[in-house]
Parts: sequence; structure tokens; C-alpha cells
Amino acid sequence: MNTTLIAASLALVAYLLALLWLGTQSLGGQTNSADSYFLADRRLRAGVLFFTLIATNFSAFFFLGFAGAGYRIGMAYYPMMAFGTGLAALSFGSLGCRVRRLSADHGLITPSELIGHLLPGEGVRLLVLAVMVLFTLPYLALQPLGAGYLLESLTGGAVPFEVGAVLLTVVIVLYVVGGGMRAVARTDVLQGILMFVLMLMAFVAIAQGVGGIAVANRTLVVQRPELFTPAGLGNFFTPQMLASYLLLWPLCLPMFPQMLMRFFAAGDDRSLKTSMVLYPVVAGVLFVCPVMIGMWGHLAFPDLVGRASDQIMPLMLGRYSPDWLTGIVMVGALAAFMSTLDSQLLALSSMLTRDIYKRYWRQQASLAEQVRVGQLVVIALAVAGLAIALRPPEAILSLATYAFSGLALLFPMLVGAIYGLRWSVVGAMLSVIGGEAVLLGFATGVIPKVFQGGCLPLIPALVVSCMILAMDQLMARRSLSCSRA
Repeated sequence: MNTTLIAASLALVAYLLALLWLGTQSLGGQTNSADSYFLADRRLRAGVLFFTLIATNFSAFFFLGFAGAGYRIGMAYYPMMAFGTGLAALSFGSLGCRVRRLSADHGLITPSELIGHLLPGEGVRLLVLAVMVLFTLPYLALQPLGAGYLLESLTGGAVPFEVGAVLLTVVIVLYVVGGGMRAVARTDVLQGILMFVLMLMAFVAIAQGVGGIAVANRTLVVQRPELFTPAGLGNFFTPQMLASYLLLWPLCLPMFPQMLMRFFAAGDDRSLKTSMVLYPVVAGVLFVCPVMIGMWGHLAFPDLVGRASDQIMPLMLGRYSPDWLTGIVMVGALAAFMSTLDSQLLALSSMLTRDIYKRYWRQQASLAEQVRVGQLVVIALAVAGLAIALRPPEAILSLATYAFSGLALLFPMLVGAIYGLRWSVVGAMLSVIGGEAVLLGFATGVIPKVFQGGCLPLIPALVVSCMILAMDQLMARRSLSCSRA
């Protein structure tokens, strides 16, 4: 057994035991109420709230995908992600505070309950529920899929993919079922710290291995100068594409149900505003690390093509860092997978329990009953996600790719309602359905790509959605003017 495998095994065992211990520590704080289980009694303060926001959003793509993008695109990927994330974080202090107060004042727990409170009609509520579940489920299934493969690679095949996916899912289910949001938030603190520390350790080790930051970058400027151009390799970031990505992040991030529910769970406005300030600062510091590691990959592995470049992080670690560090850093990537999955499970569980079971099946369900059902739904969702992961359909990756855009199309209607715009039921529903239909048209090829205008498919879909809402407001004002006349 080599050093990498020993280090990875020890780190993995310690990590999983720590997660279970944190989960058991959360049991005593439960009050057997829906607020307690799904929202940690709405008492998440600045430190815990910040880490749970970071850990929920930073999936393993932060470890593996960012480095791969740095290899394929170059330094241009960094400001796009850092600035886009900074823009998205503005929603924590503006939208988040308003959502927190609305949810606390009216006892709202899920995003569907929020829109149901703001706009009349069951159709809008169910549509928001359907869109959020549809575009969150593929990512939920991809988490055990990615984690299983990563664990198999980490242990040199000693833990097969199937065993790894099941093991990690079981650990997550144990602490989510037992401790709810409180357990998820506490484990997110551990996972967030692991991600930060291990990424910085990997960066320092690899930087030393390539001769230092300045030396490596000077060499790359000579060998691959296009890595440092504003548009990146292959002119990836055209002005239209750059604008598309910078618009995508602020629109989609607050529409993830697991992110919205953290607004509900915040203890006060100050905690949200503190997270709003810290989030882009930390992202700005950390995002540069994997991107530069990916760029430096051209020095050691110049011939990687396509998705093979997503393996550049473990390849660079294997080449330039001690064996023990390689194994431990990959455990950090595993933590990123798990911190996203536990949040998705809890968010979807709360929505299916409150918005389907309680509203349409058992309206008289007690708070204790809702918690029990929520726990069962967590288990059911985990099993379903695991089943999909073990036999993934071909369409799952395509659906997951469009998930960000699909959720972003909820933003105009939902945020407009939160800020006081009273859409008609028909207008609100058509704005979402129309936008999603355009997105589906581009995904299936029914709508030619020429209509994207060089942008992401989200942009024309968003234009259609906003035009429908604008027409809805215009018709409402005309109707009001006629009635007054």
C-alpha cells in the first residue's frame, strides 16, 4: 500500500467520523418542529451561515472543474468566476434580508410557500416547485456519481465505485436525518474549512514544484501567451459570452432551493450582510488557486484534450506534491461533493413534505409528523439519487448542464413578486413556461443556435420571460386605468 493510499484512507476515515460526530451533536438541539428540523430554528449566525453558504455552493467543480477550465481557457476564467460570484453575493444582503423577514413573519419554510404567499393561485406555487425539483434532481444524482468515482480513484480501486457511492450516501443520510439543517450547517463548517485549507496547501505545493509563481508564469507567457489574453484560449470569452456568464451567476445562485432556504434560516440581517461581504473576498482569493494550477498544467502535461483536462489537479498533485498531500487534497474534493448533496437532500425534502404531503395529502399533519415525513423523504431521495448514479441515463448530464439556466429563469418572476410586483397568475406562469420552452428549444436543436446571438441560451430565454412579464404589467395598468375611468 503506497503513501498516497494510506494518507487518503486515514484522512477519509477521520473525515467521515467527524461528520457523524457533528451530526450526533445536533440531535440534542432538535425541538421536533418543522422550523427546527428544516431551518435550524432560524438561528444561523454570521460564521456558520457564511460557511454553509460557501460549502453548499462550492461543489467538487471548485477542485476539479476550475483547474480544468484554467487549462482549457486560461486566466480569463478567473475574473469571470470571481466577479460573477461577487455579483451573486449581493443578493445575500438585499434579496436575502427581505426573504428572511417575509419567511419569519409568515412562517414560510420553502420557496414554494414563499411564492404562494406573494401570488395567488396553486398553479404558480406548483410550477415553482416543479422547476426547482426538476433542475435540482440531476445535480443530486451527480453528487454520489462523482463522489463514488473520486473515492475509487483515491483508494486506487480498493473501494469500488458502487461501494464508495453507497458508503458516502449512507453517511450523509445518517447526519441529515438525525440533525436536519443544524447538522448540515455544522458539517458545512468543517467541509468549508477543509476546502479552504487543502486548496491553499495544494497551491503552495504545486507552486513550489513548478519553480515558483513568477517563474512558471514567465515560462507560460513565452510558451502559451494566449493563456493570459482577456478572451482566453480559442477566444472563448467573446463579449457576448462573457456578459452571459456574468448575468448567469447572479440570477441562478439565489434560485437554488438550498440557497434560498439559507436565507430563511439566517438569524438576522446582519449575518446575511456579513456573508455578502465575506463571500466574494474568499472566492476572489481561492478561485485563483485552481485556475493557475490548471494553467501550469501546460508545463507538465501539454497534450490533454477536452474533458481529460479536468484531471489536471490530481495529475499536478501527483507530479509536484508529496504523496500524502495528494490523498488528503482529494478528500477535500470529496467534502465539496458531500456538502452540496446534504443541502440538496434537505431542501428537496422540505419542499416535497410541506408543499405536497402537508398541503394536498395531510393538511392536519402535526409539526412532529412533518419532521418524520421529511426524514423519510430524505432517505427516499438519497436512494433515488443513488439508483440514478449507479445507472445514469444519458440525458442526465445534458439536463444538469441546463440546470443553472433553468433555475435562473425563475428570477424575474420570483424576485419581482418579492419586491412588490403583483403579476397575474397567467402572466407569472407564462413567463416561466415561455422561458423554459425557449431553453428546451435550444437544447433539442428545434431553435437554431443562430438565435442565441453568440450568447448562452439563457439570454434569449430570459428576454422572452421578461417580455411576457412586461406585457402582463402593461395590461394590468391599462385595466386599472379603464376601471378608474
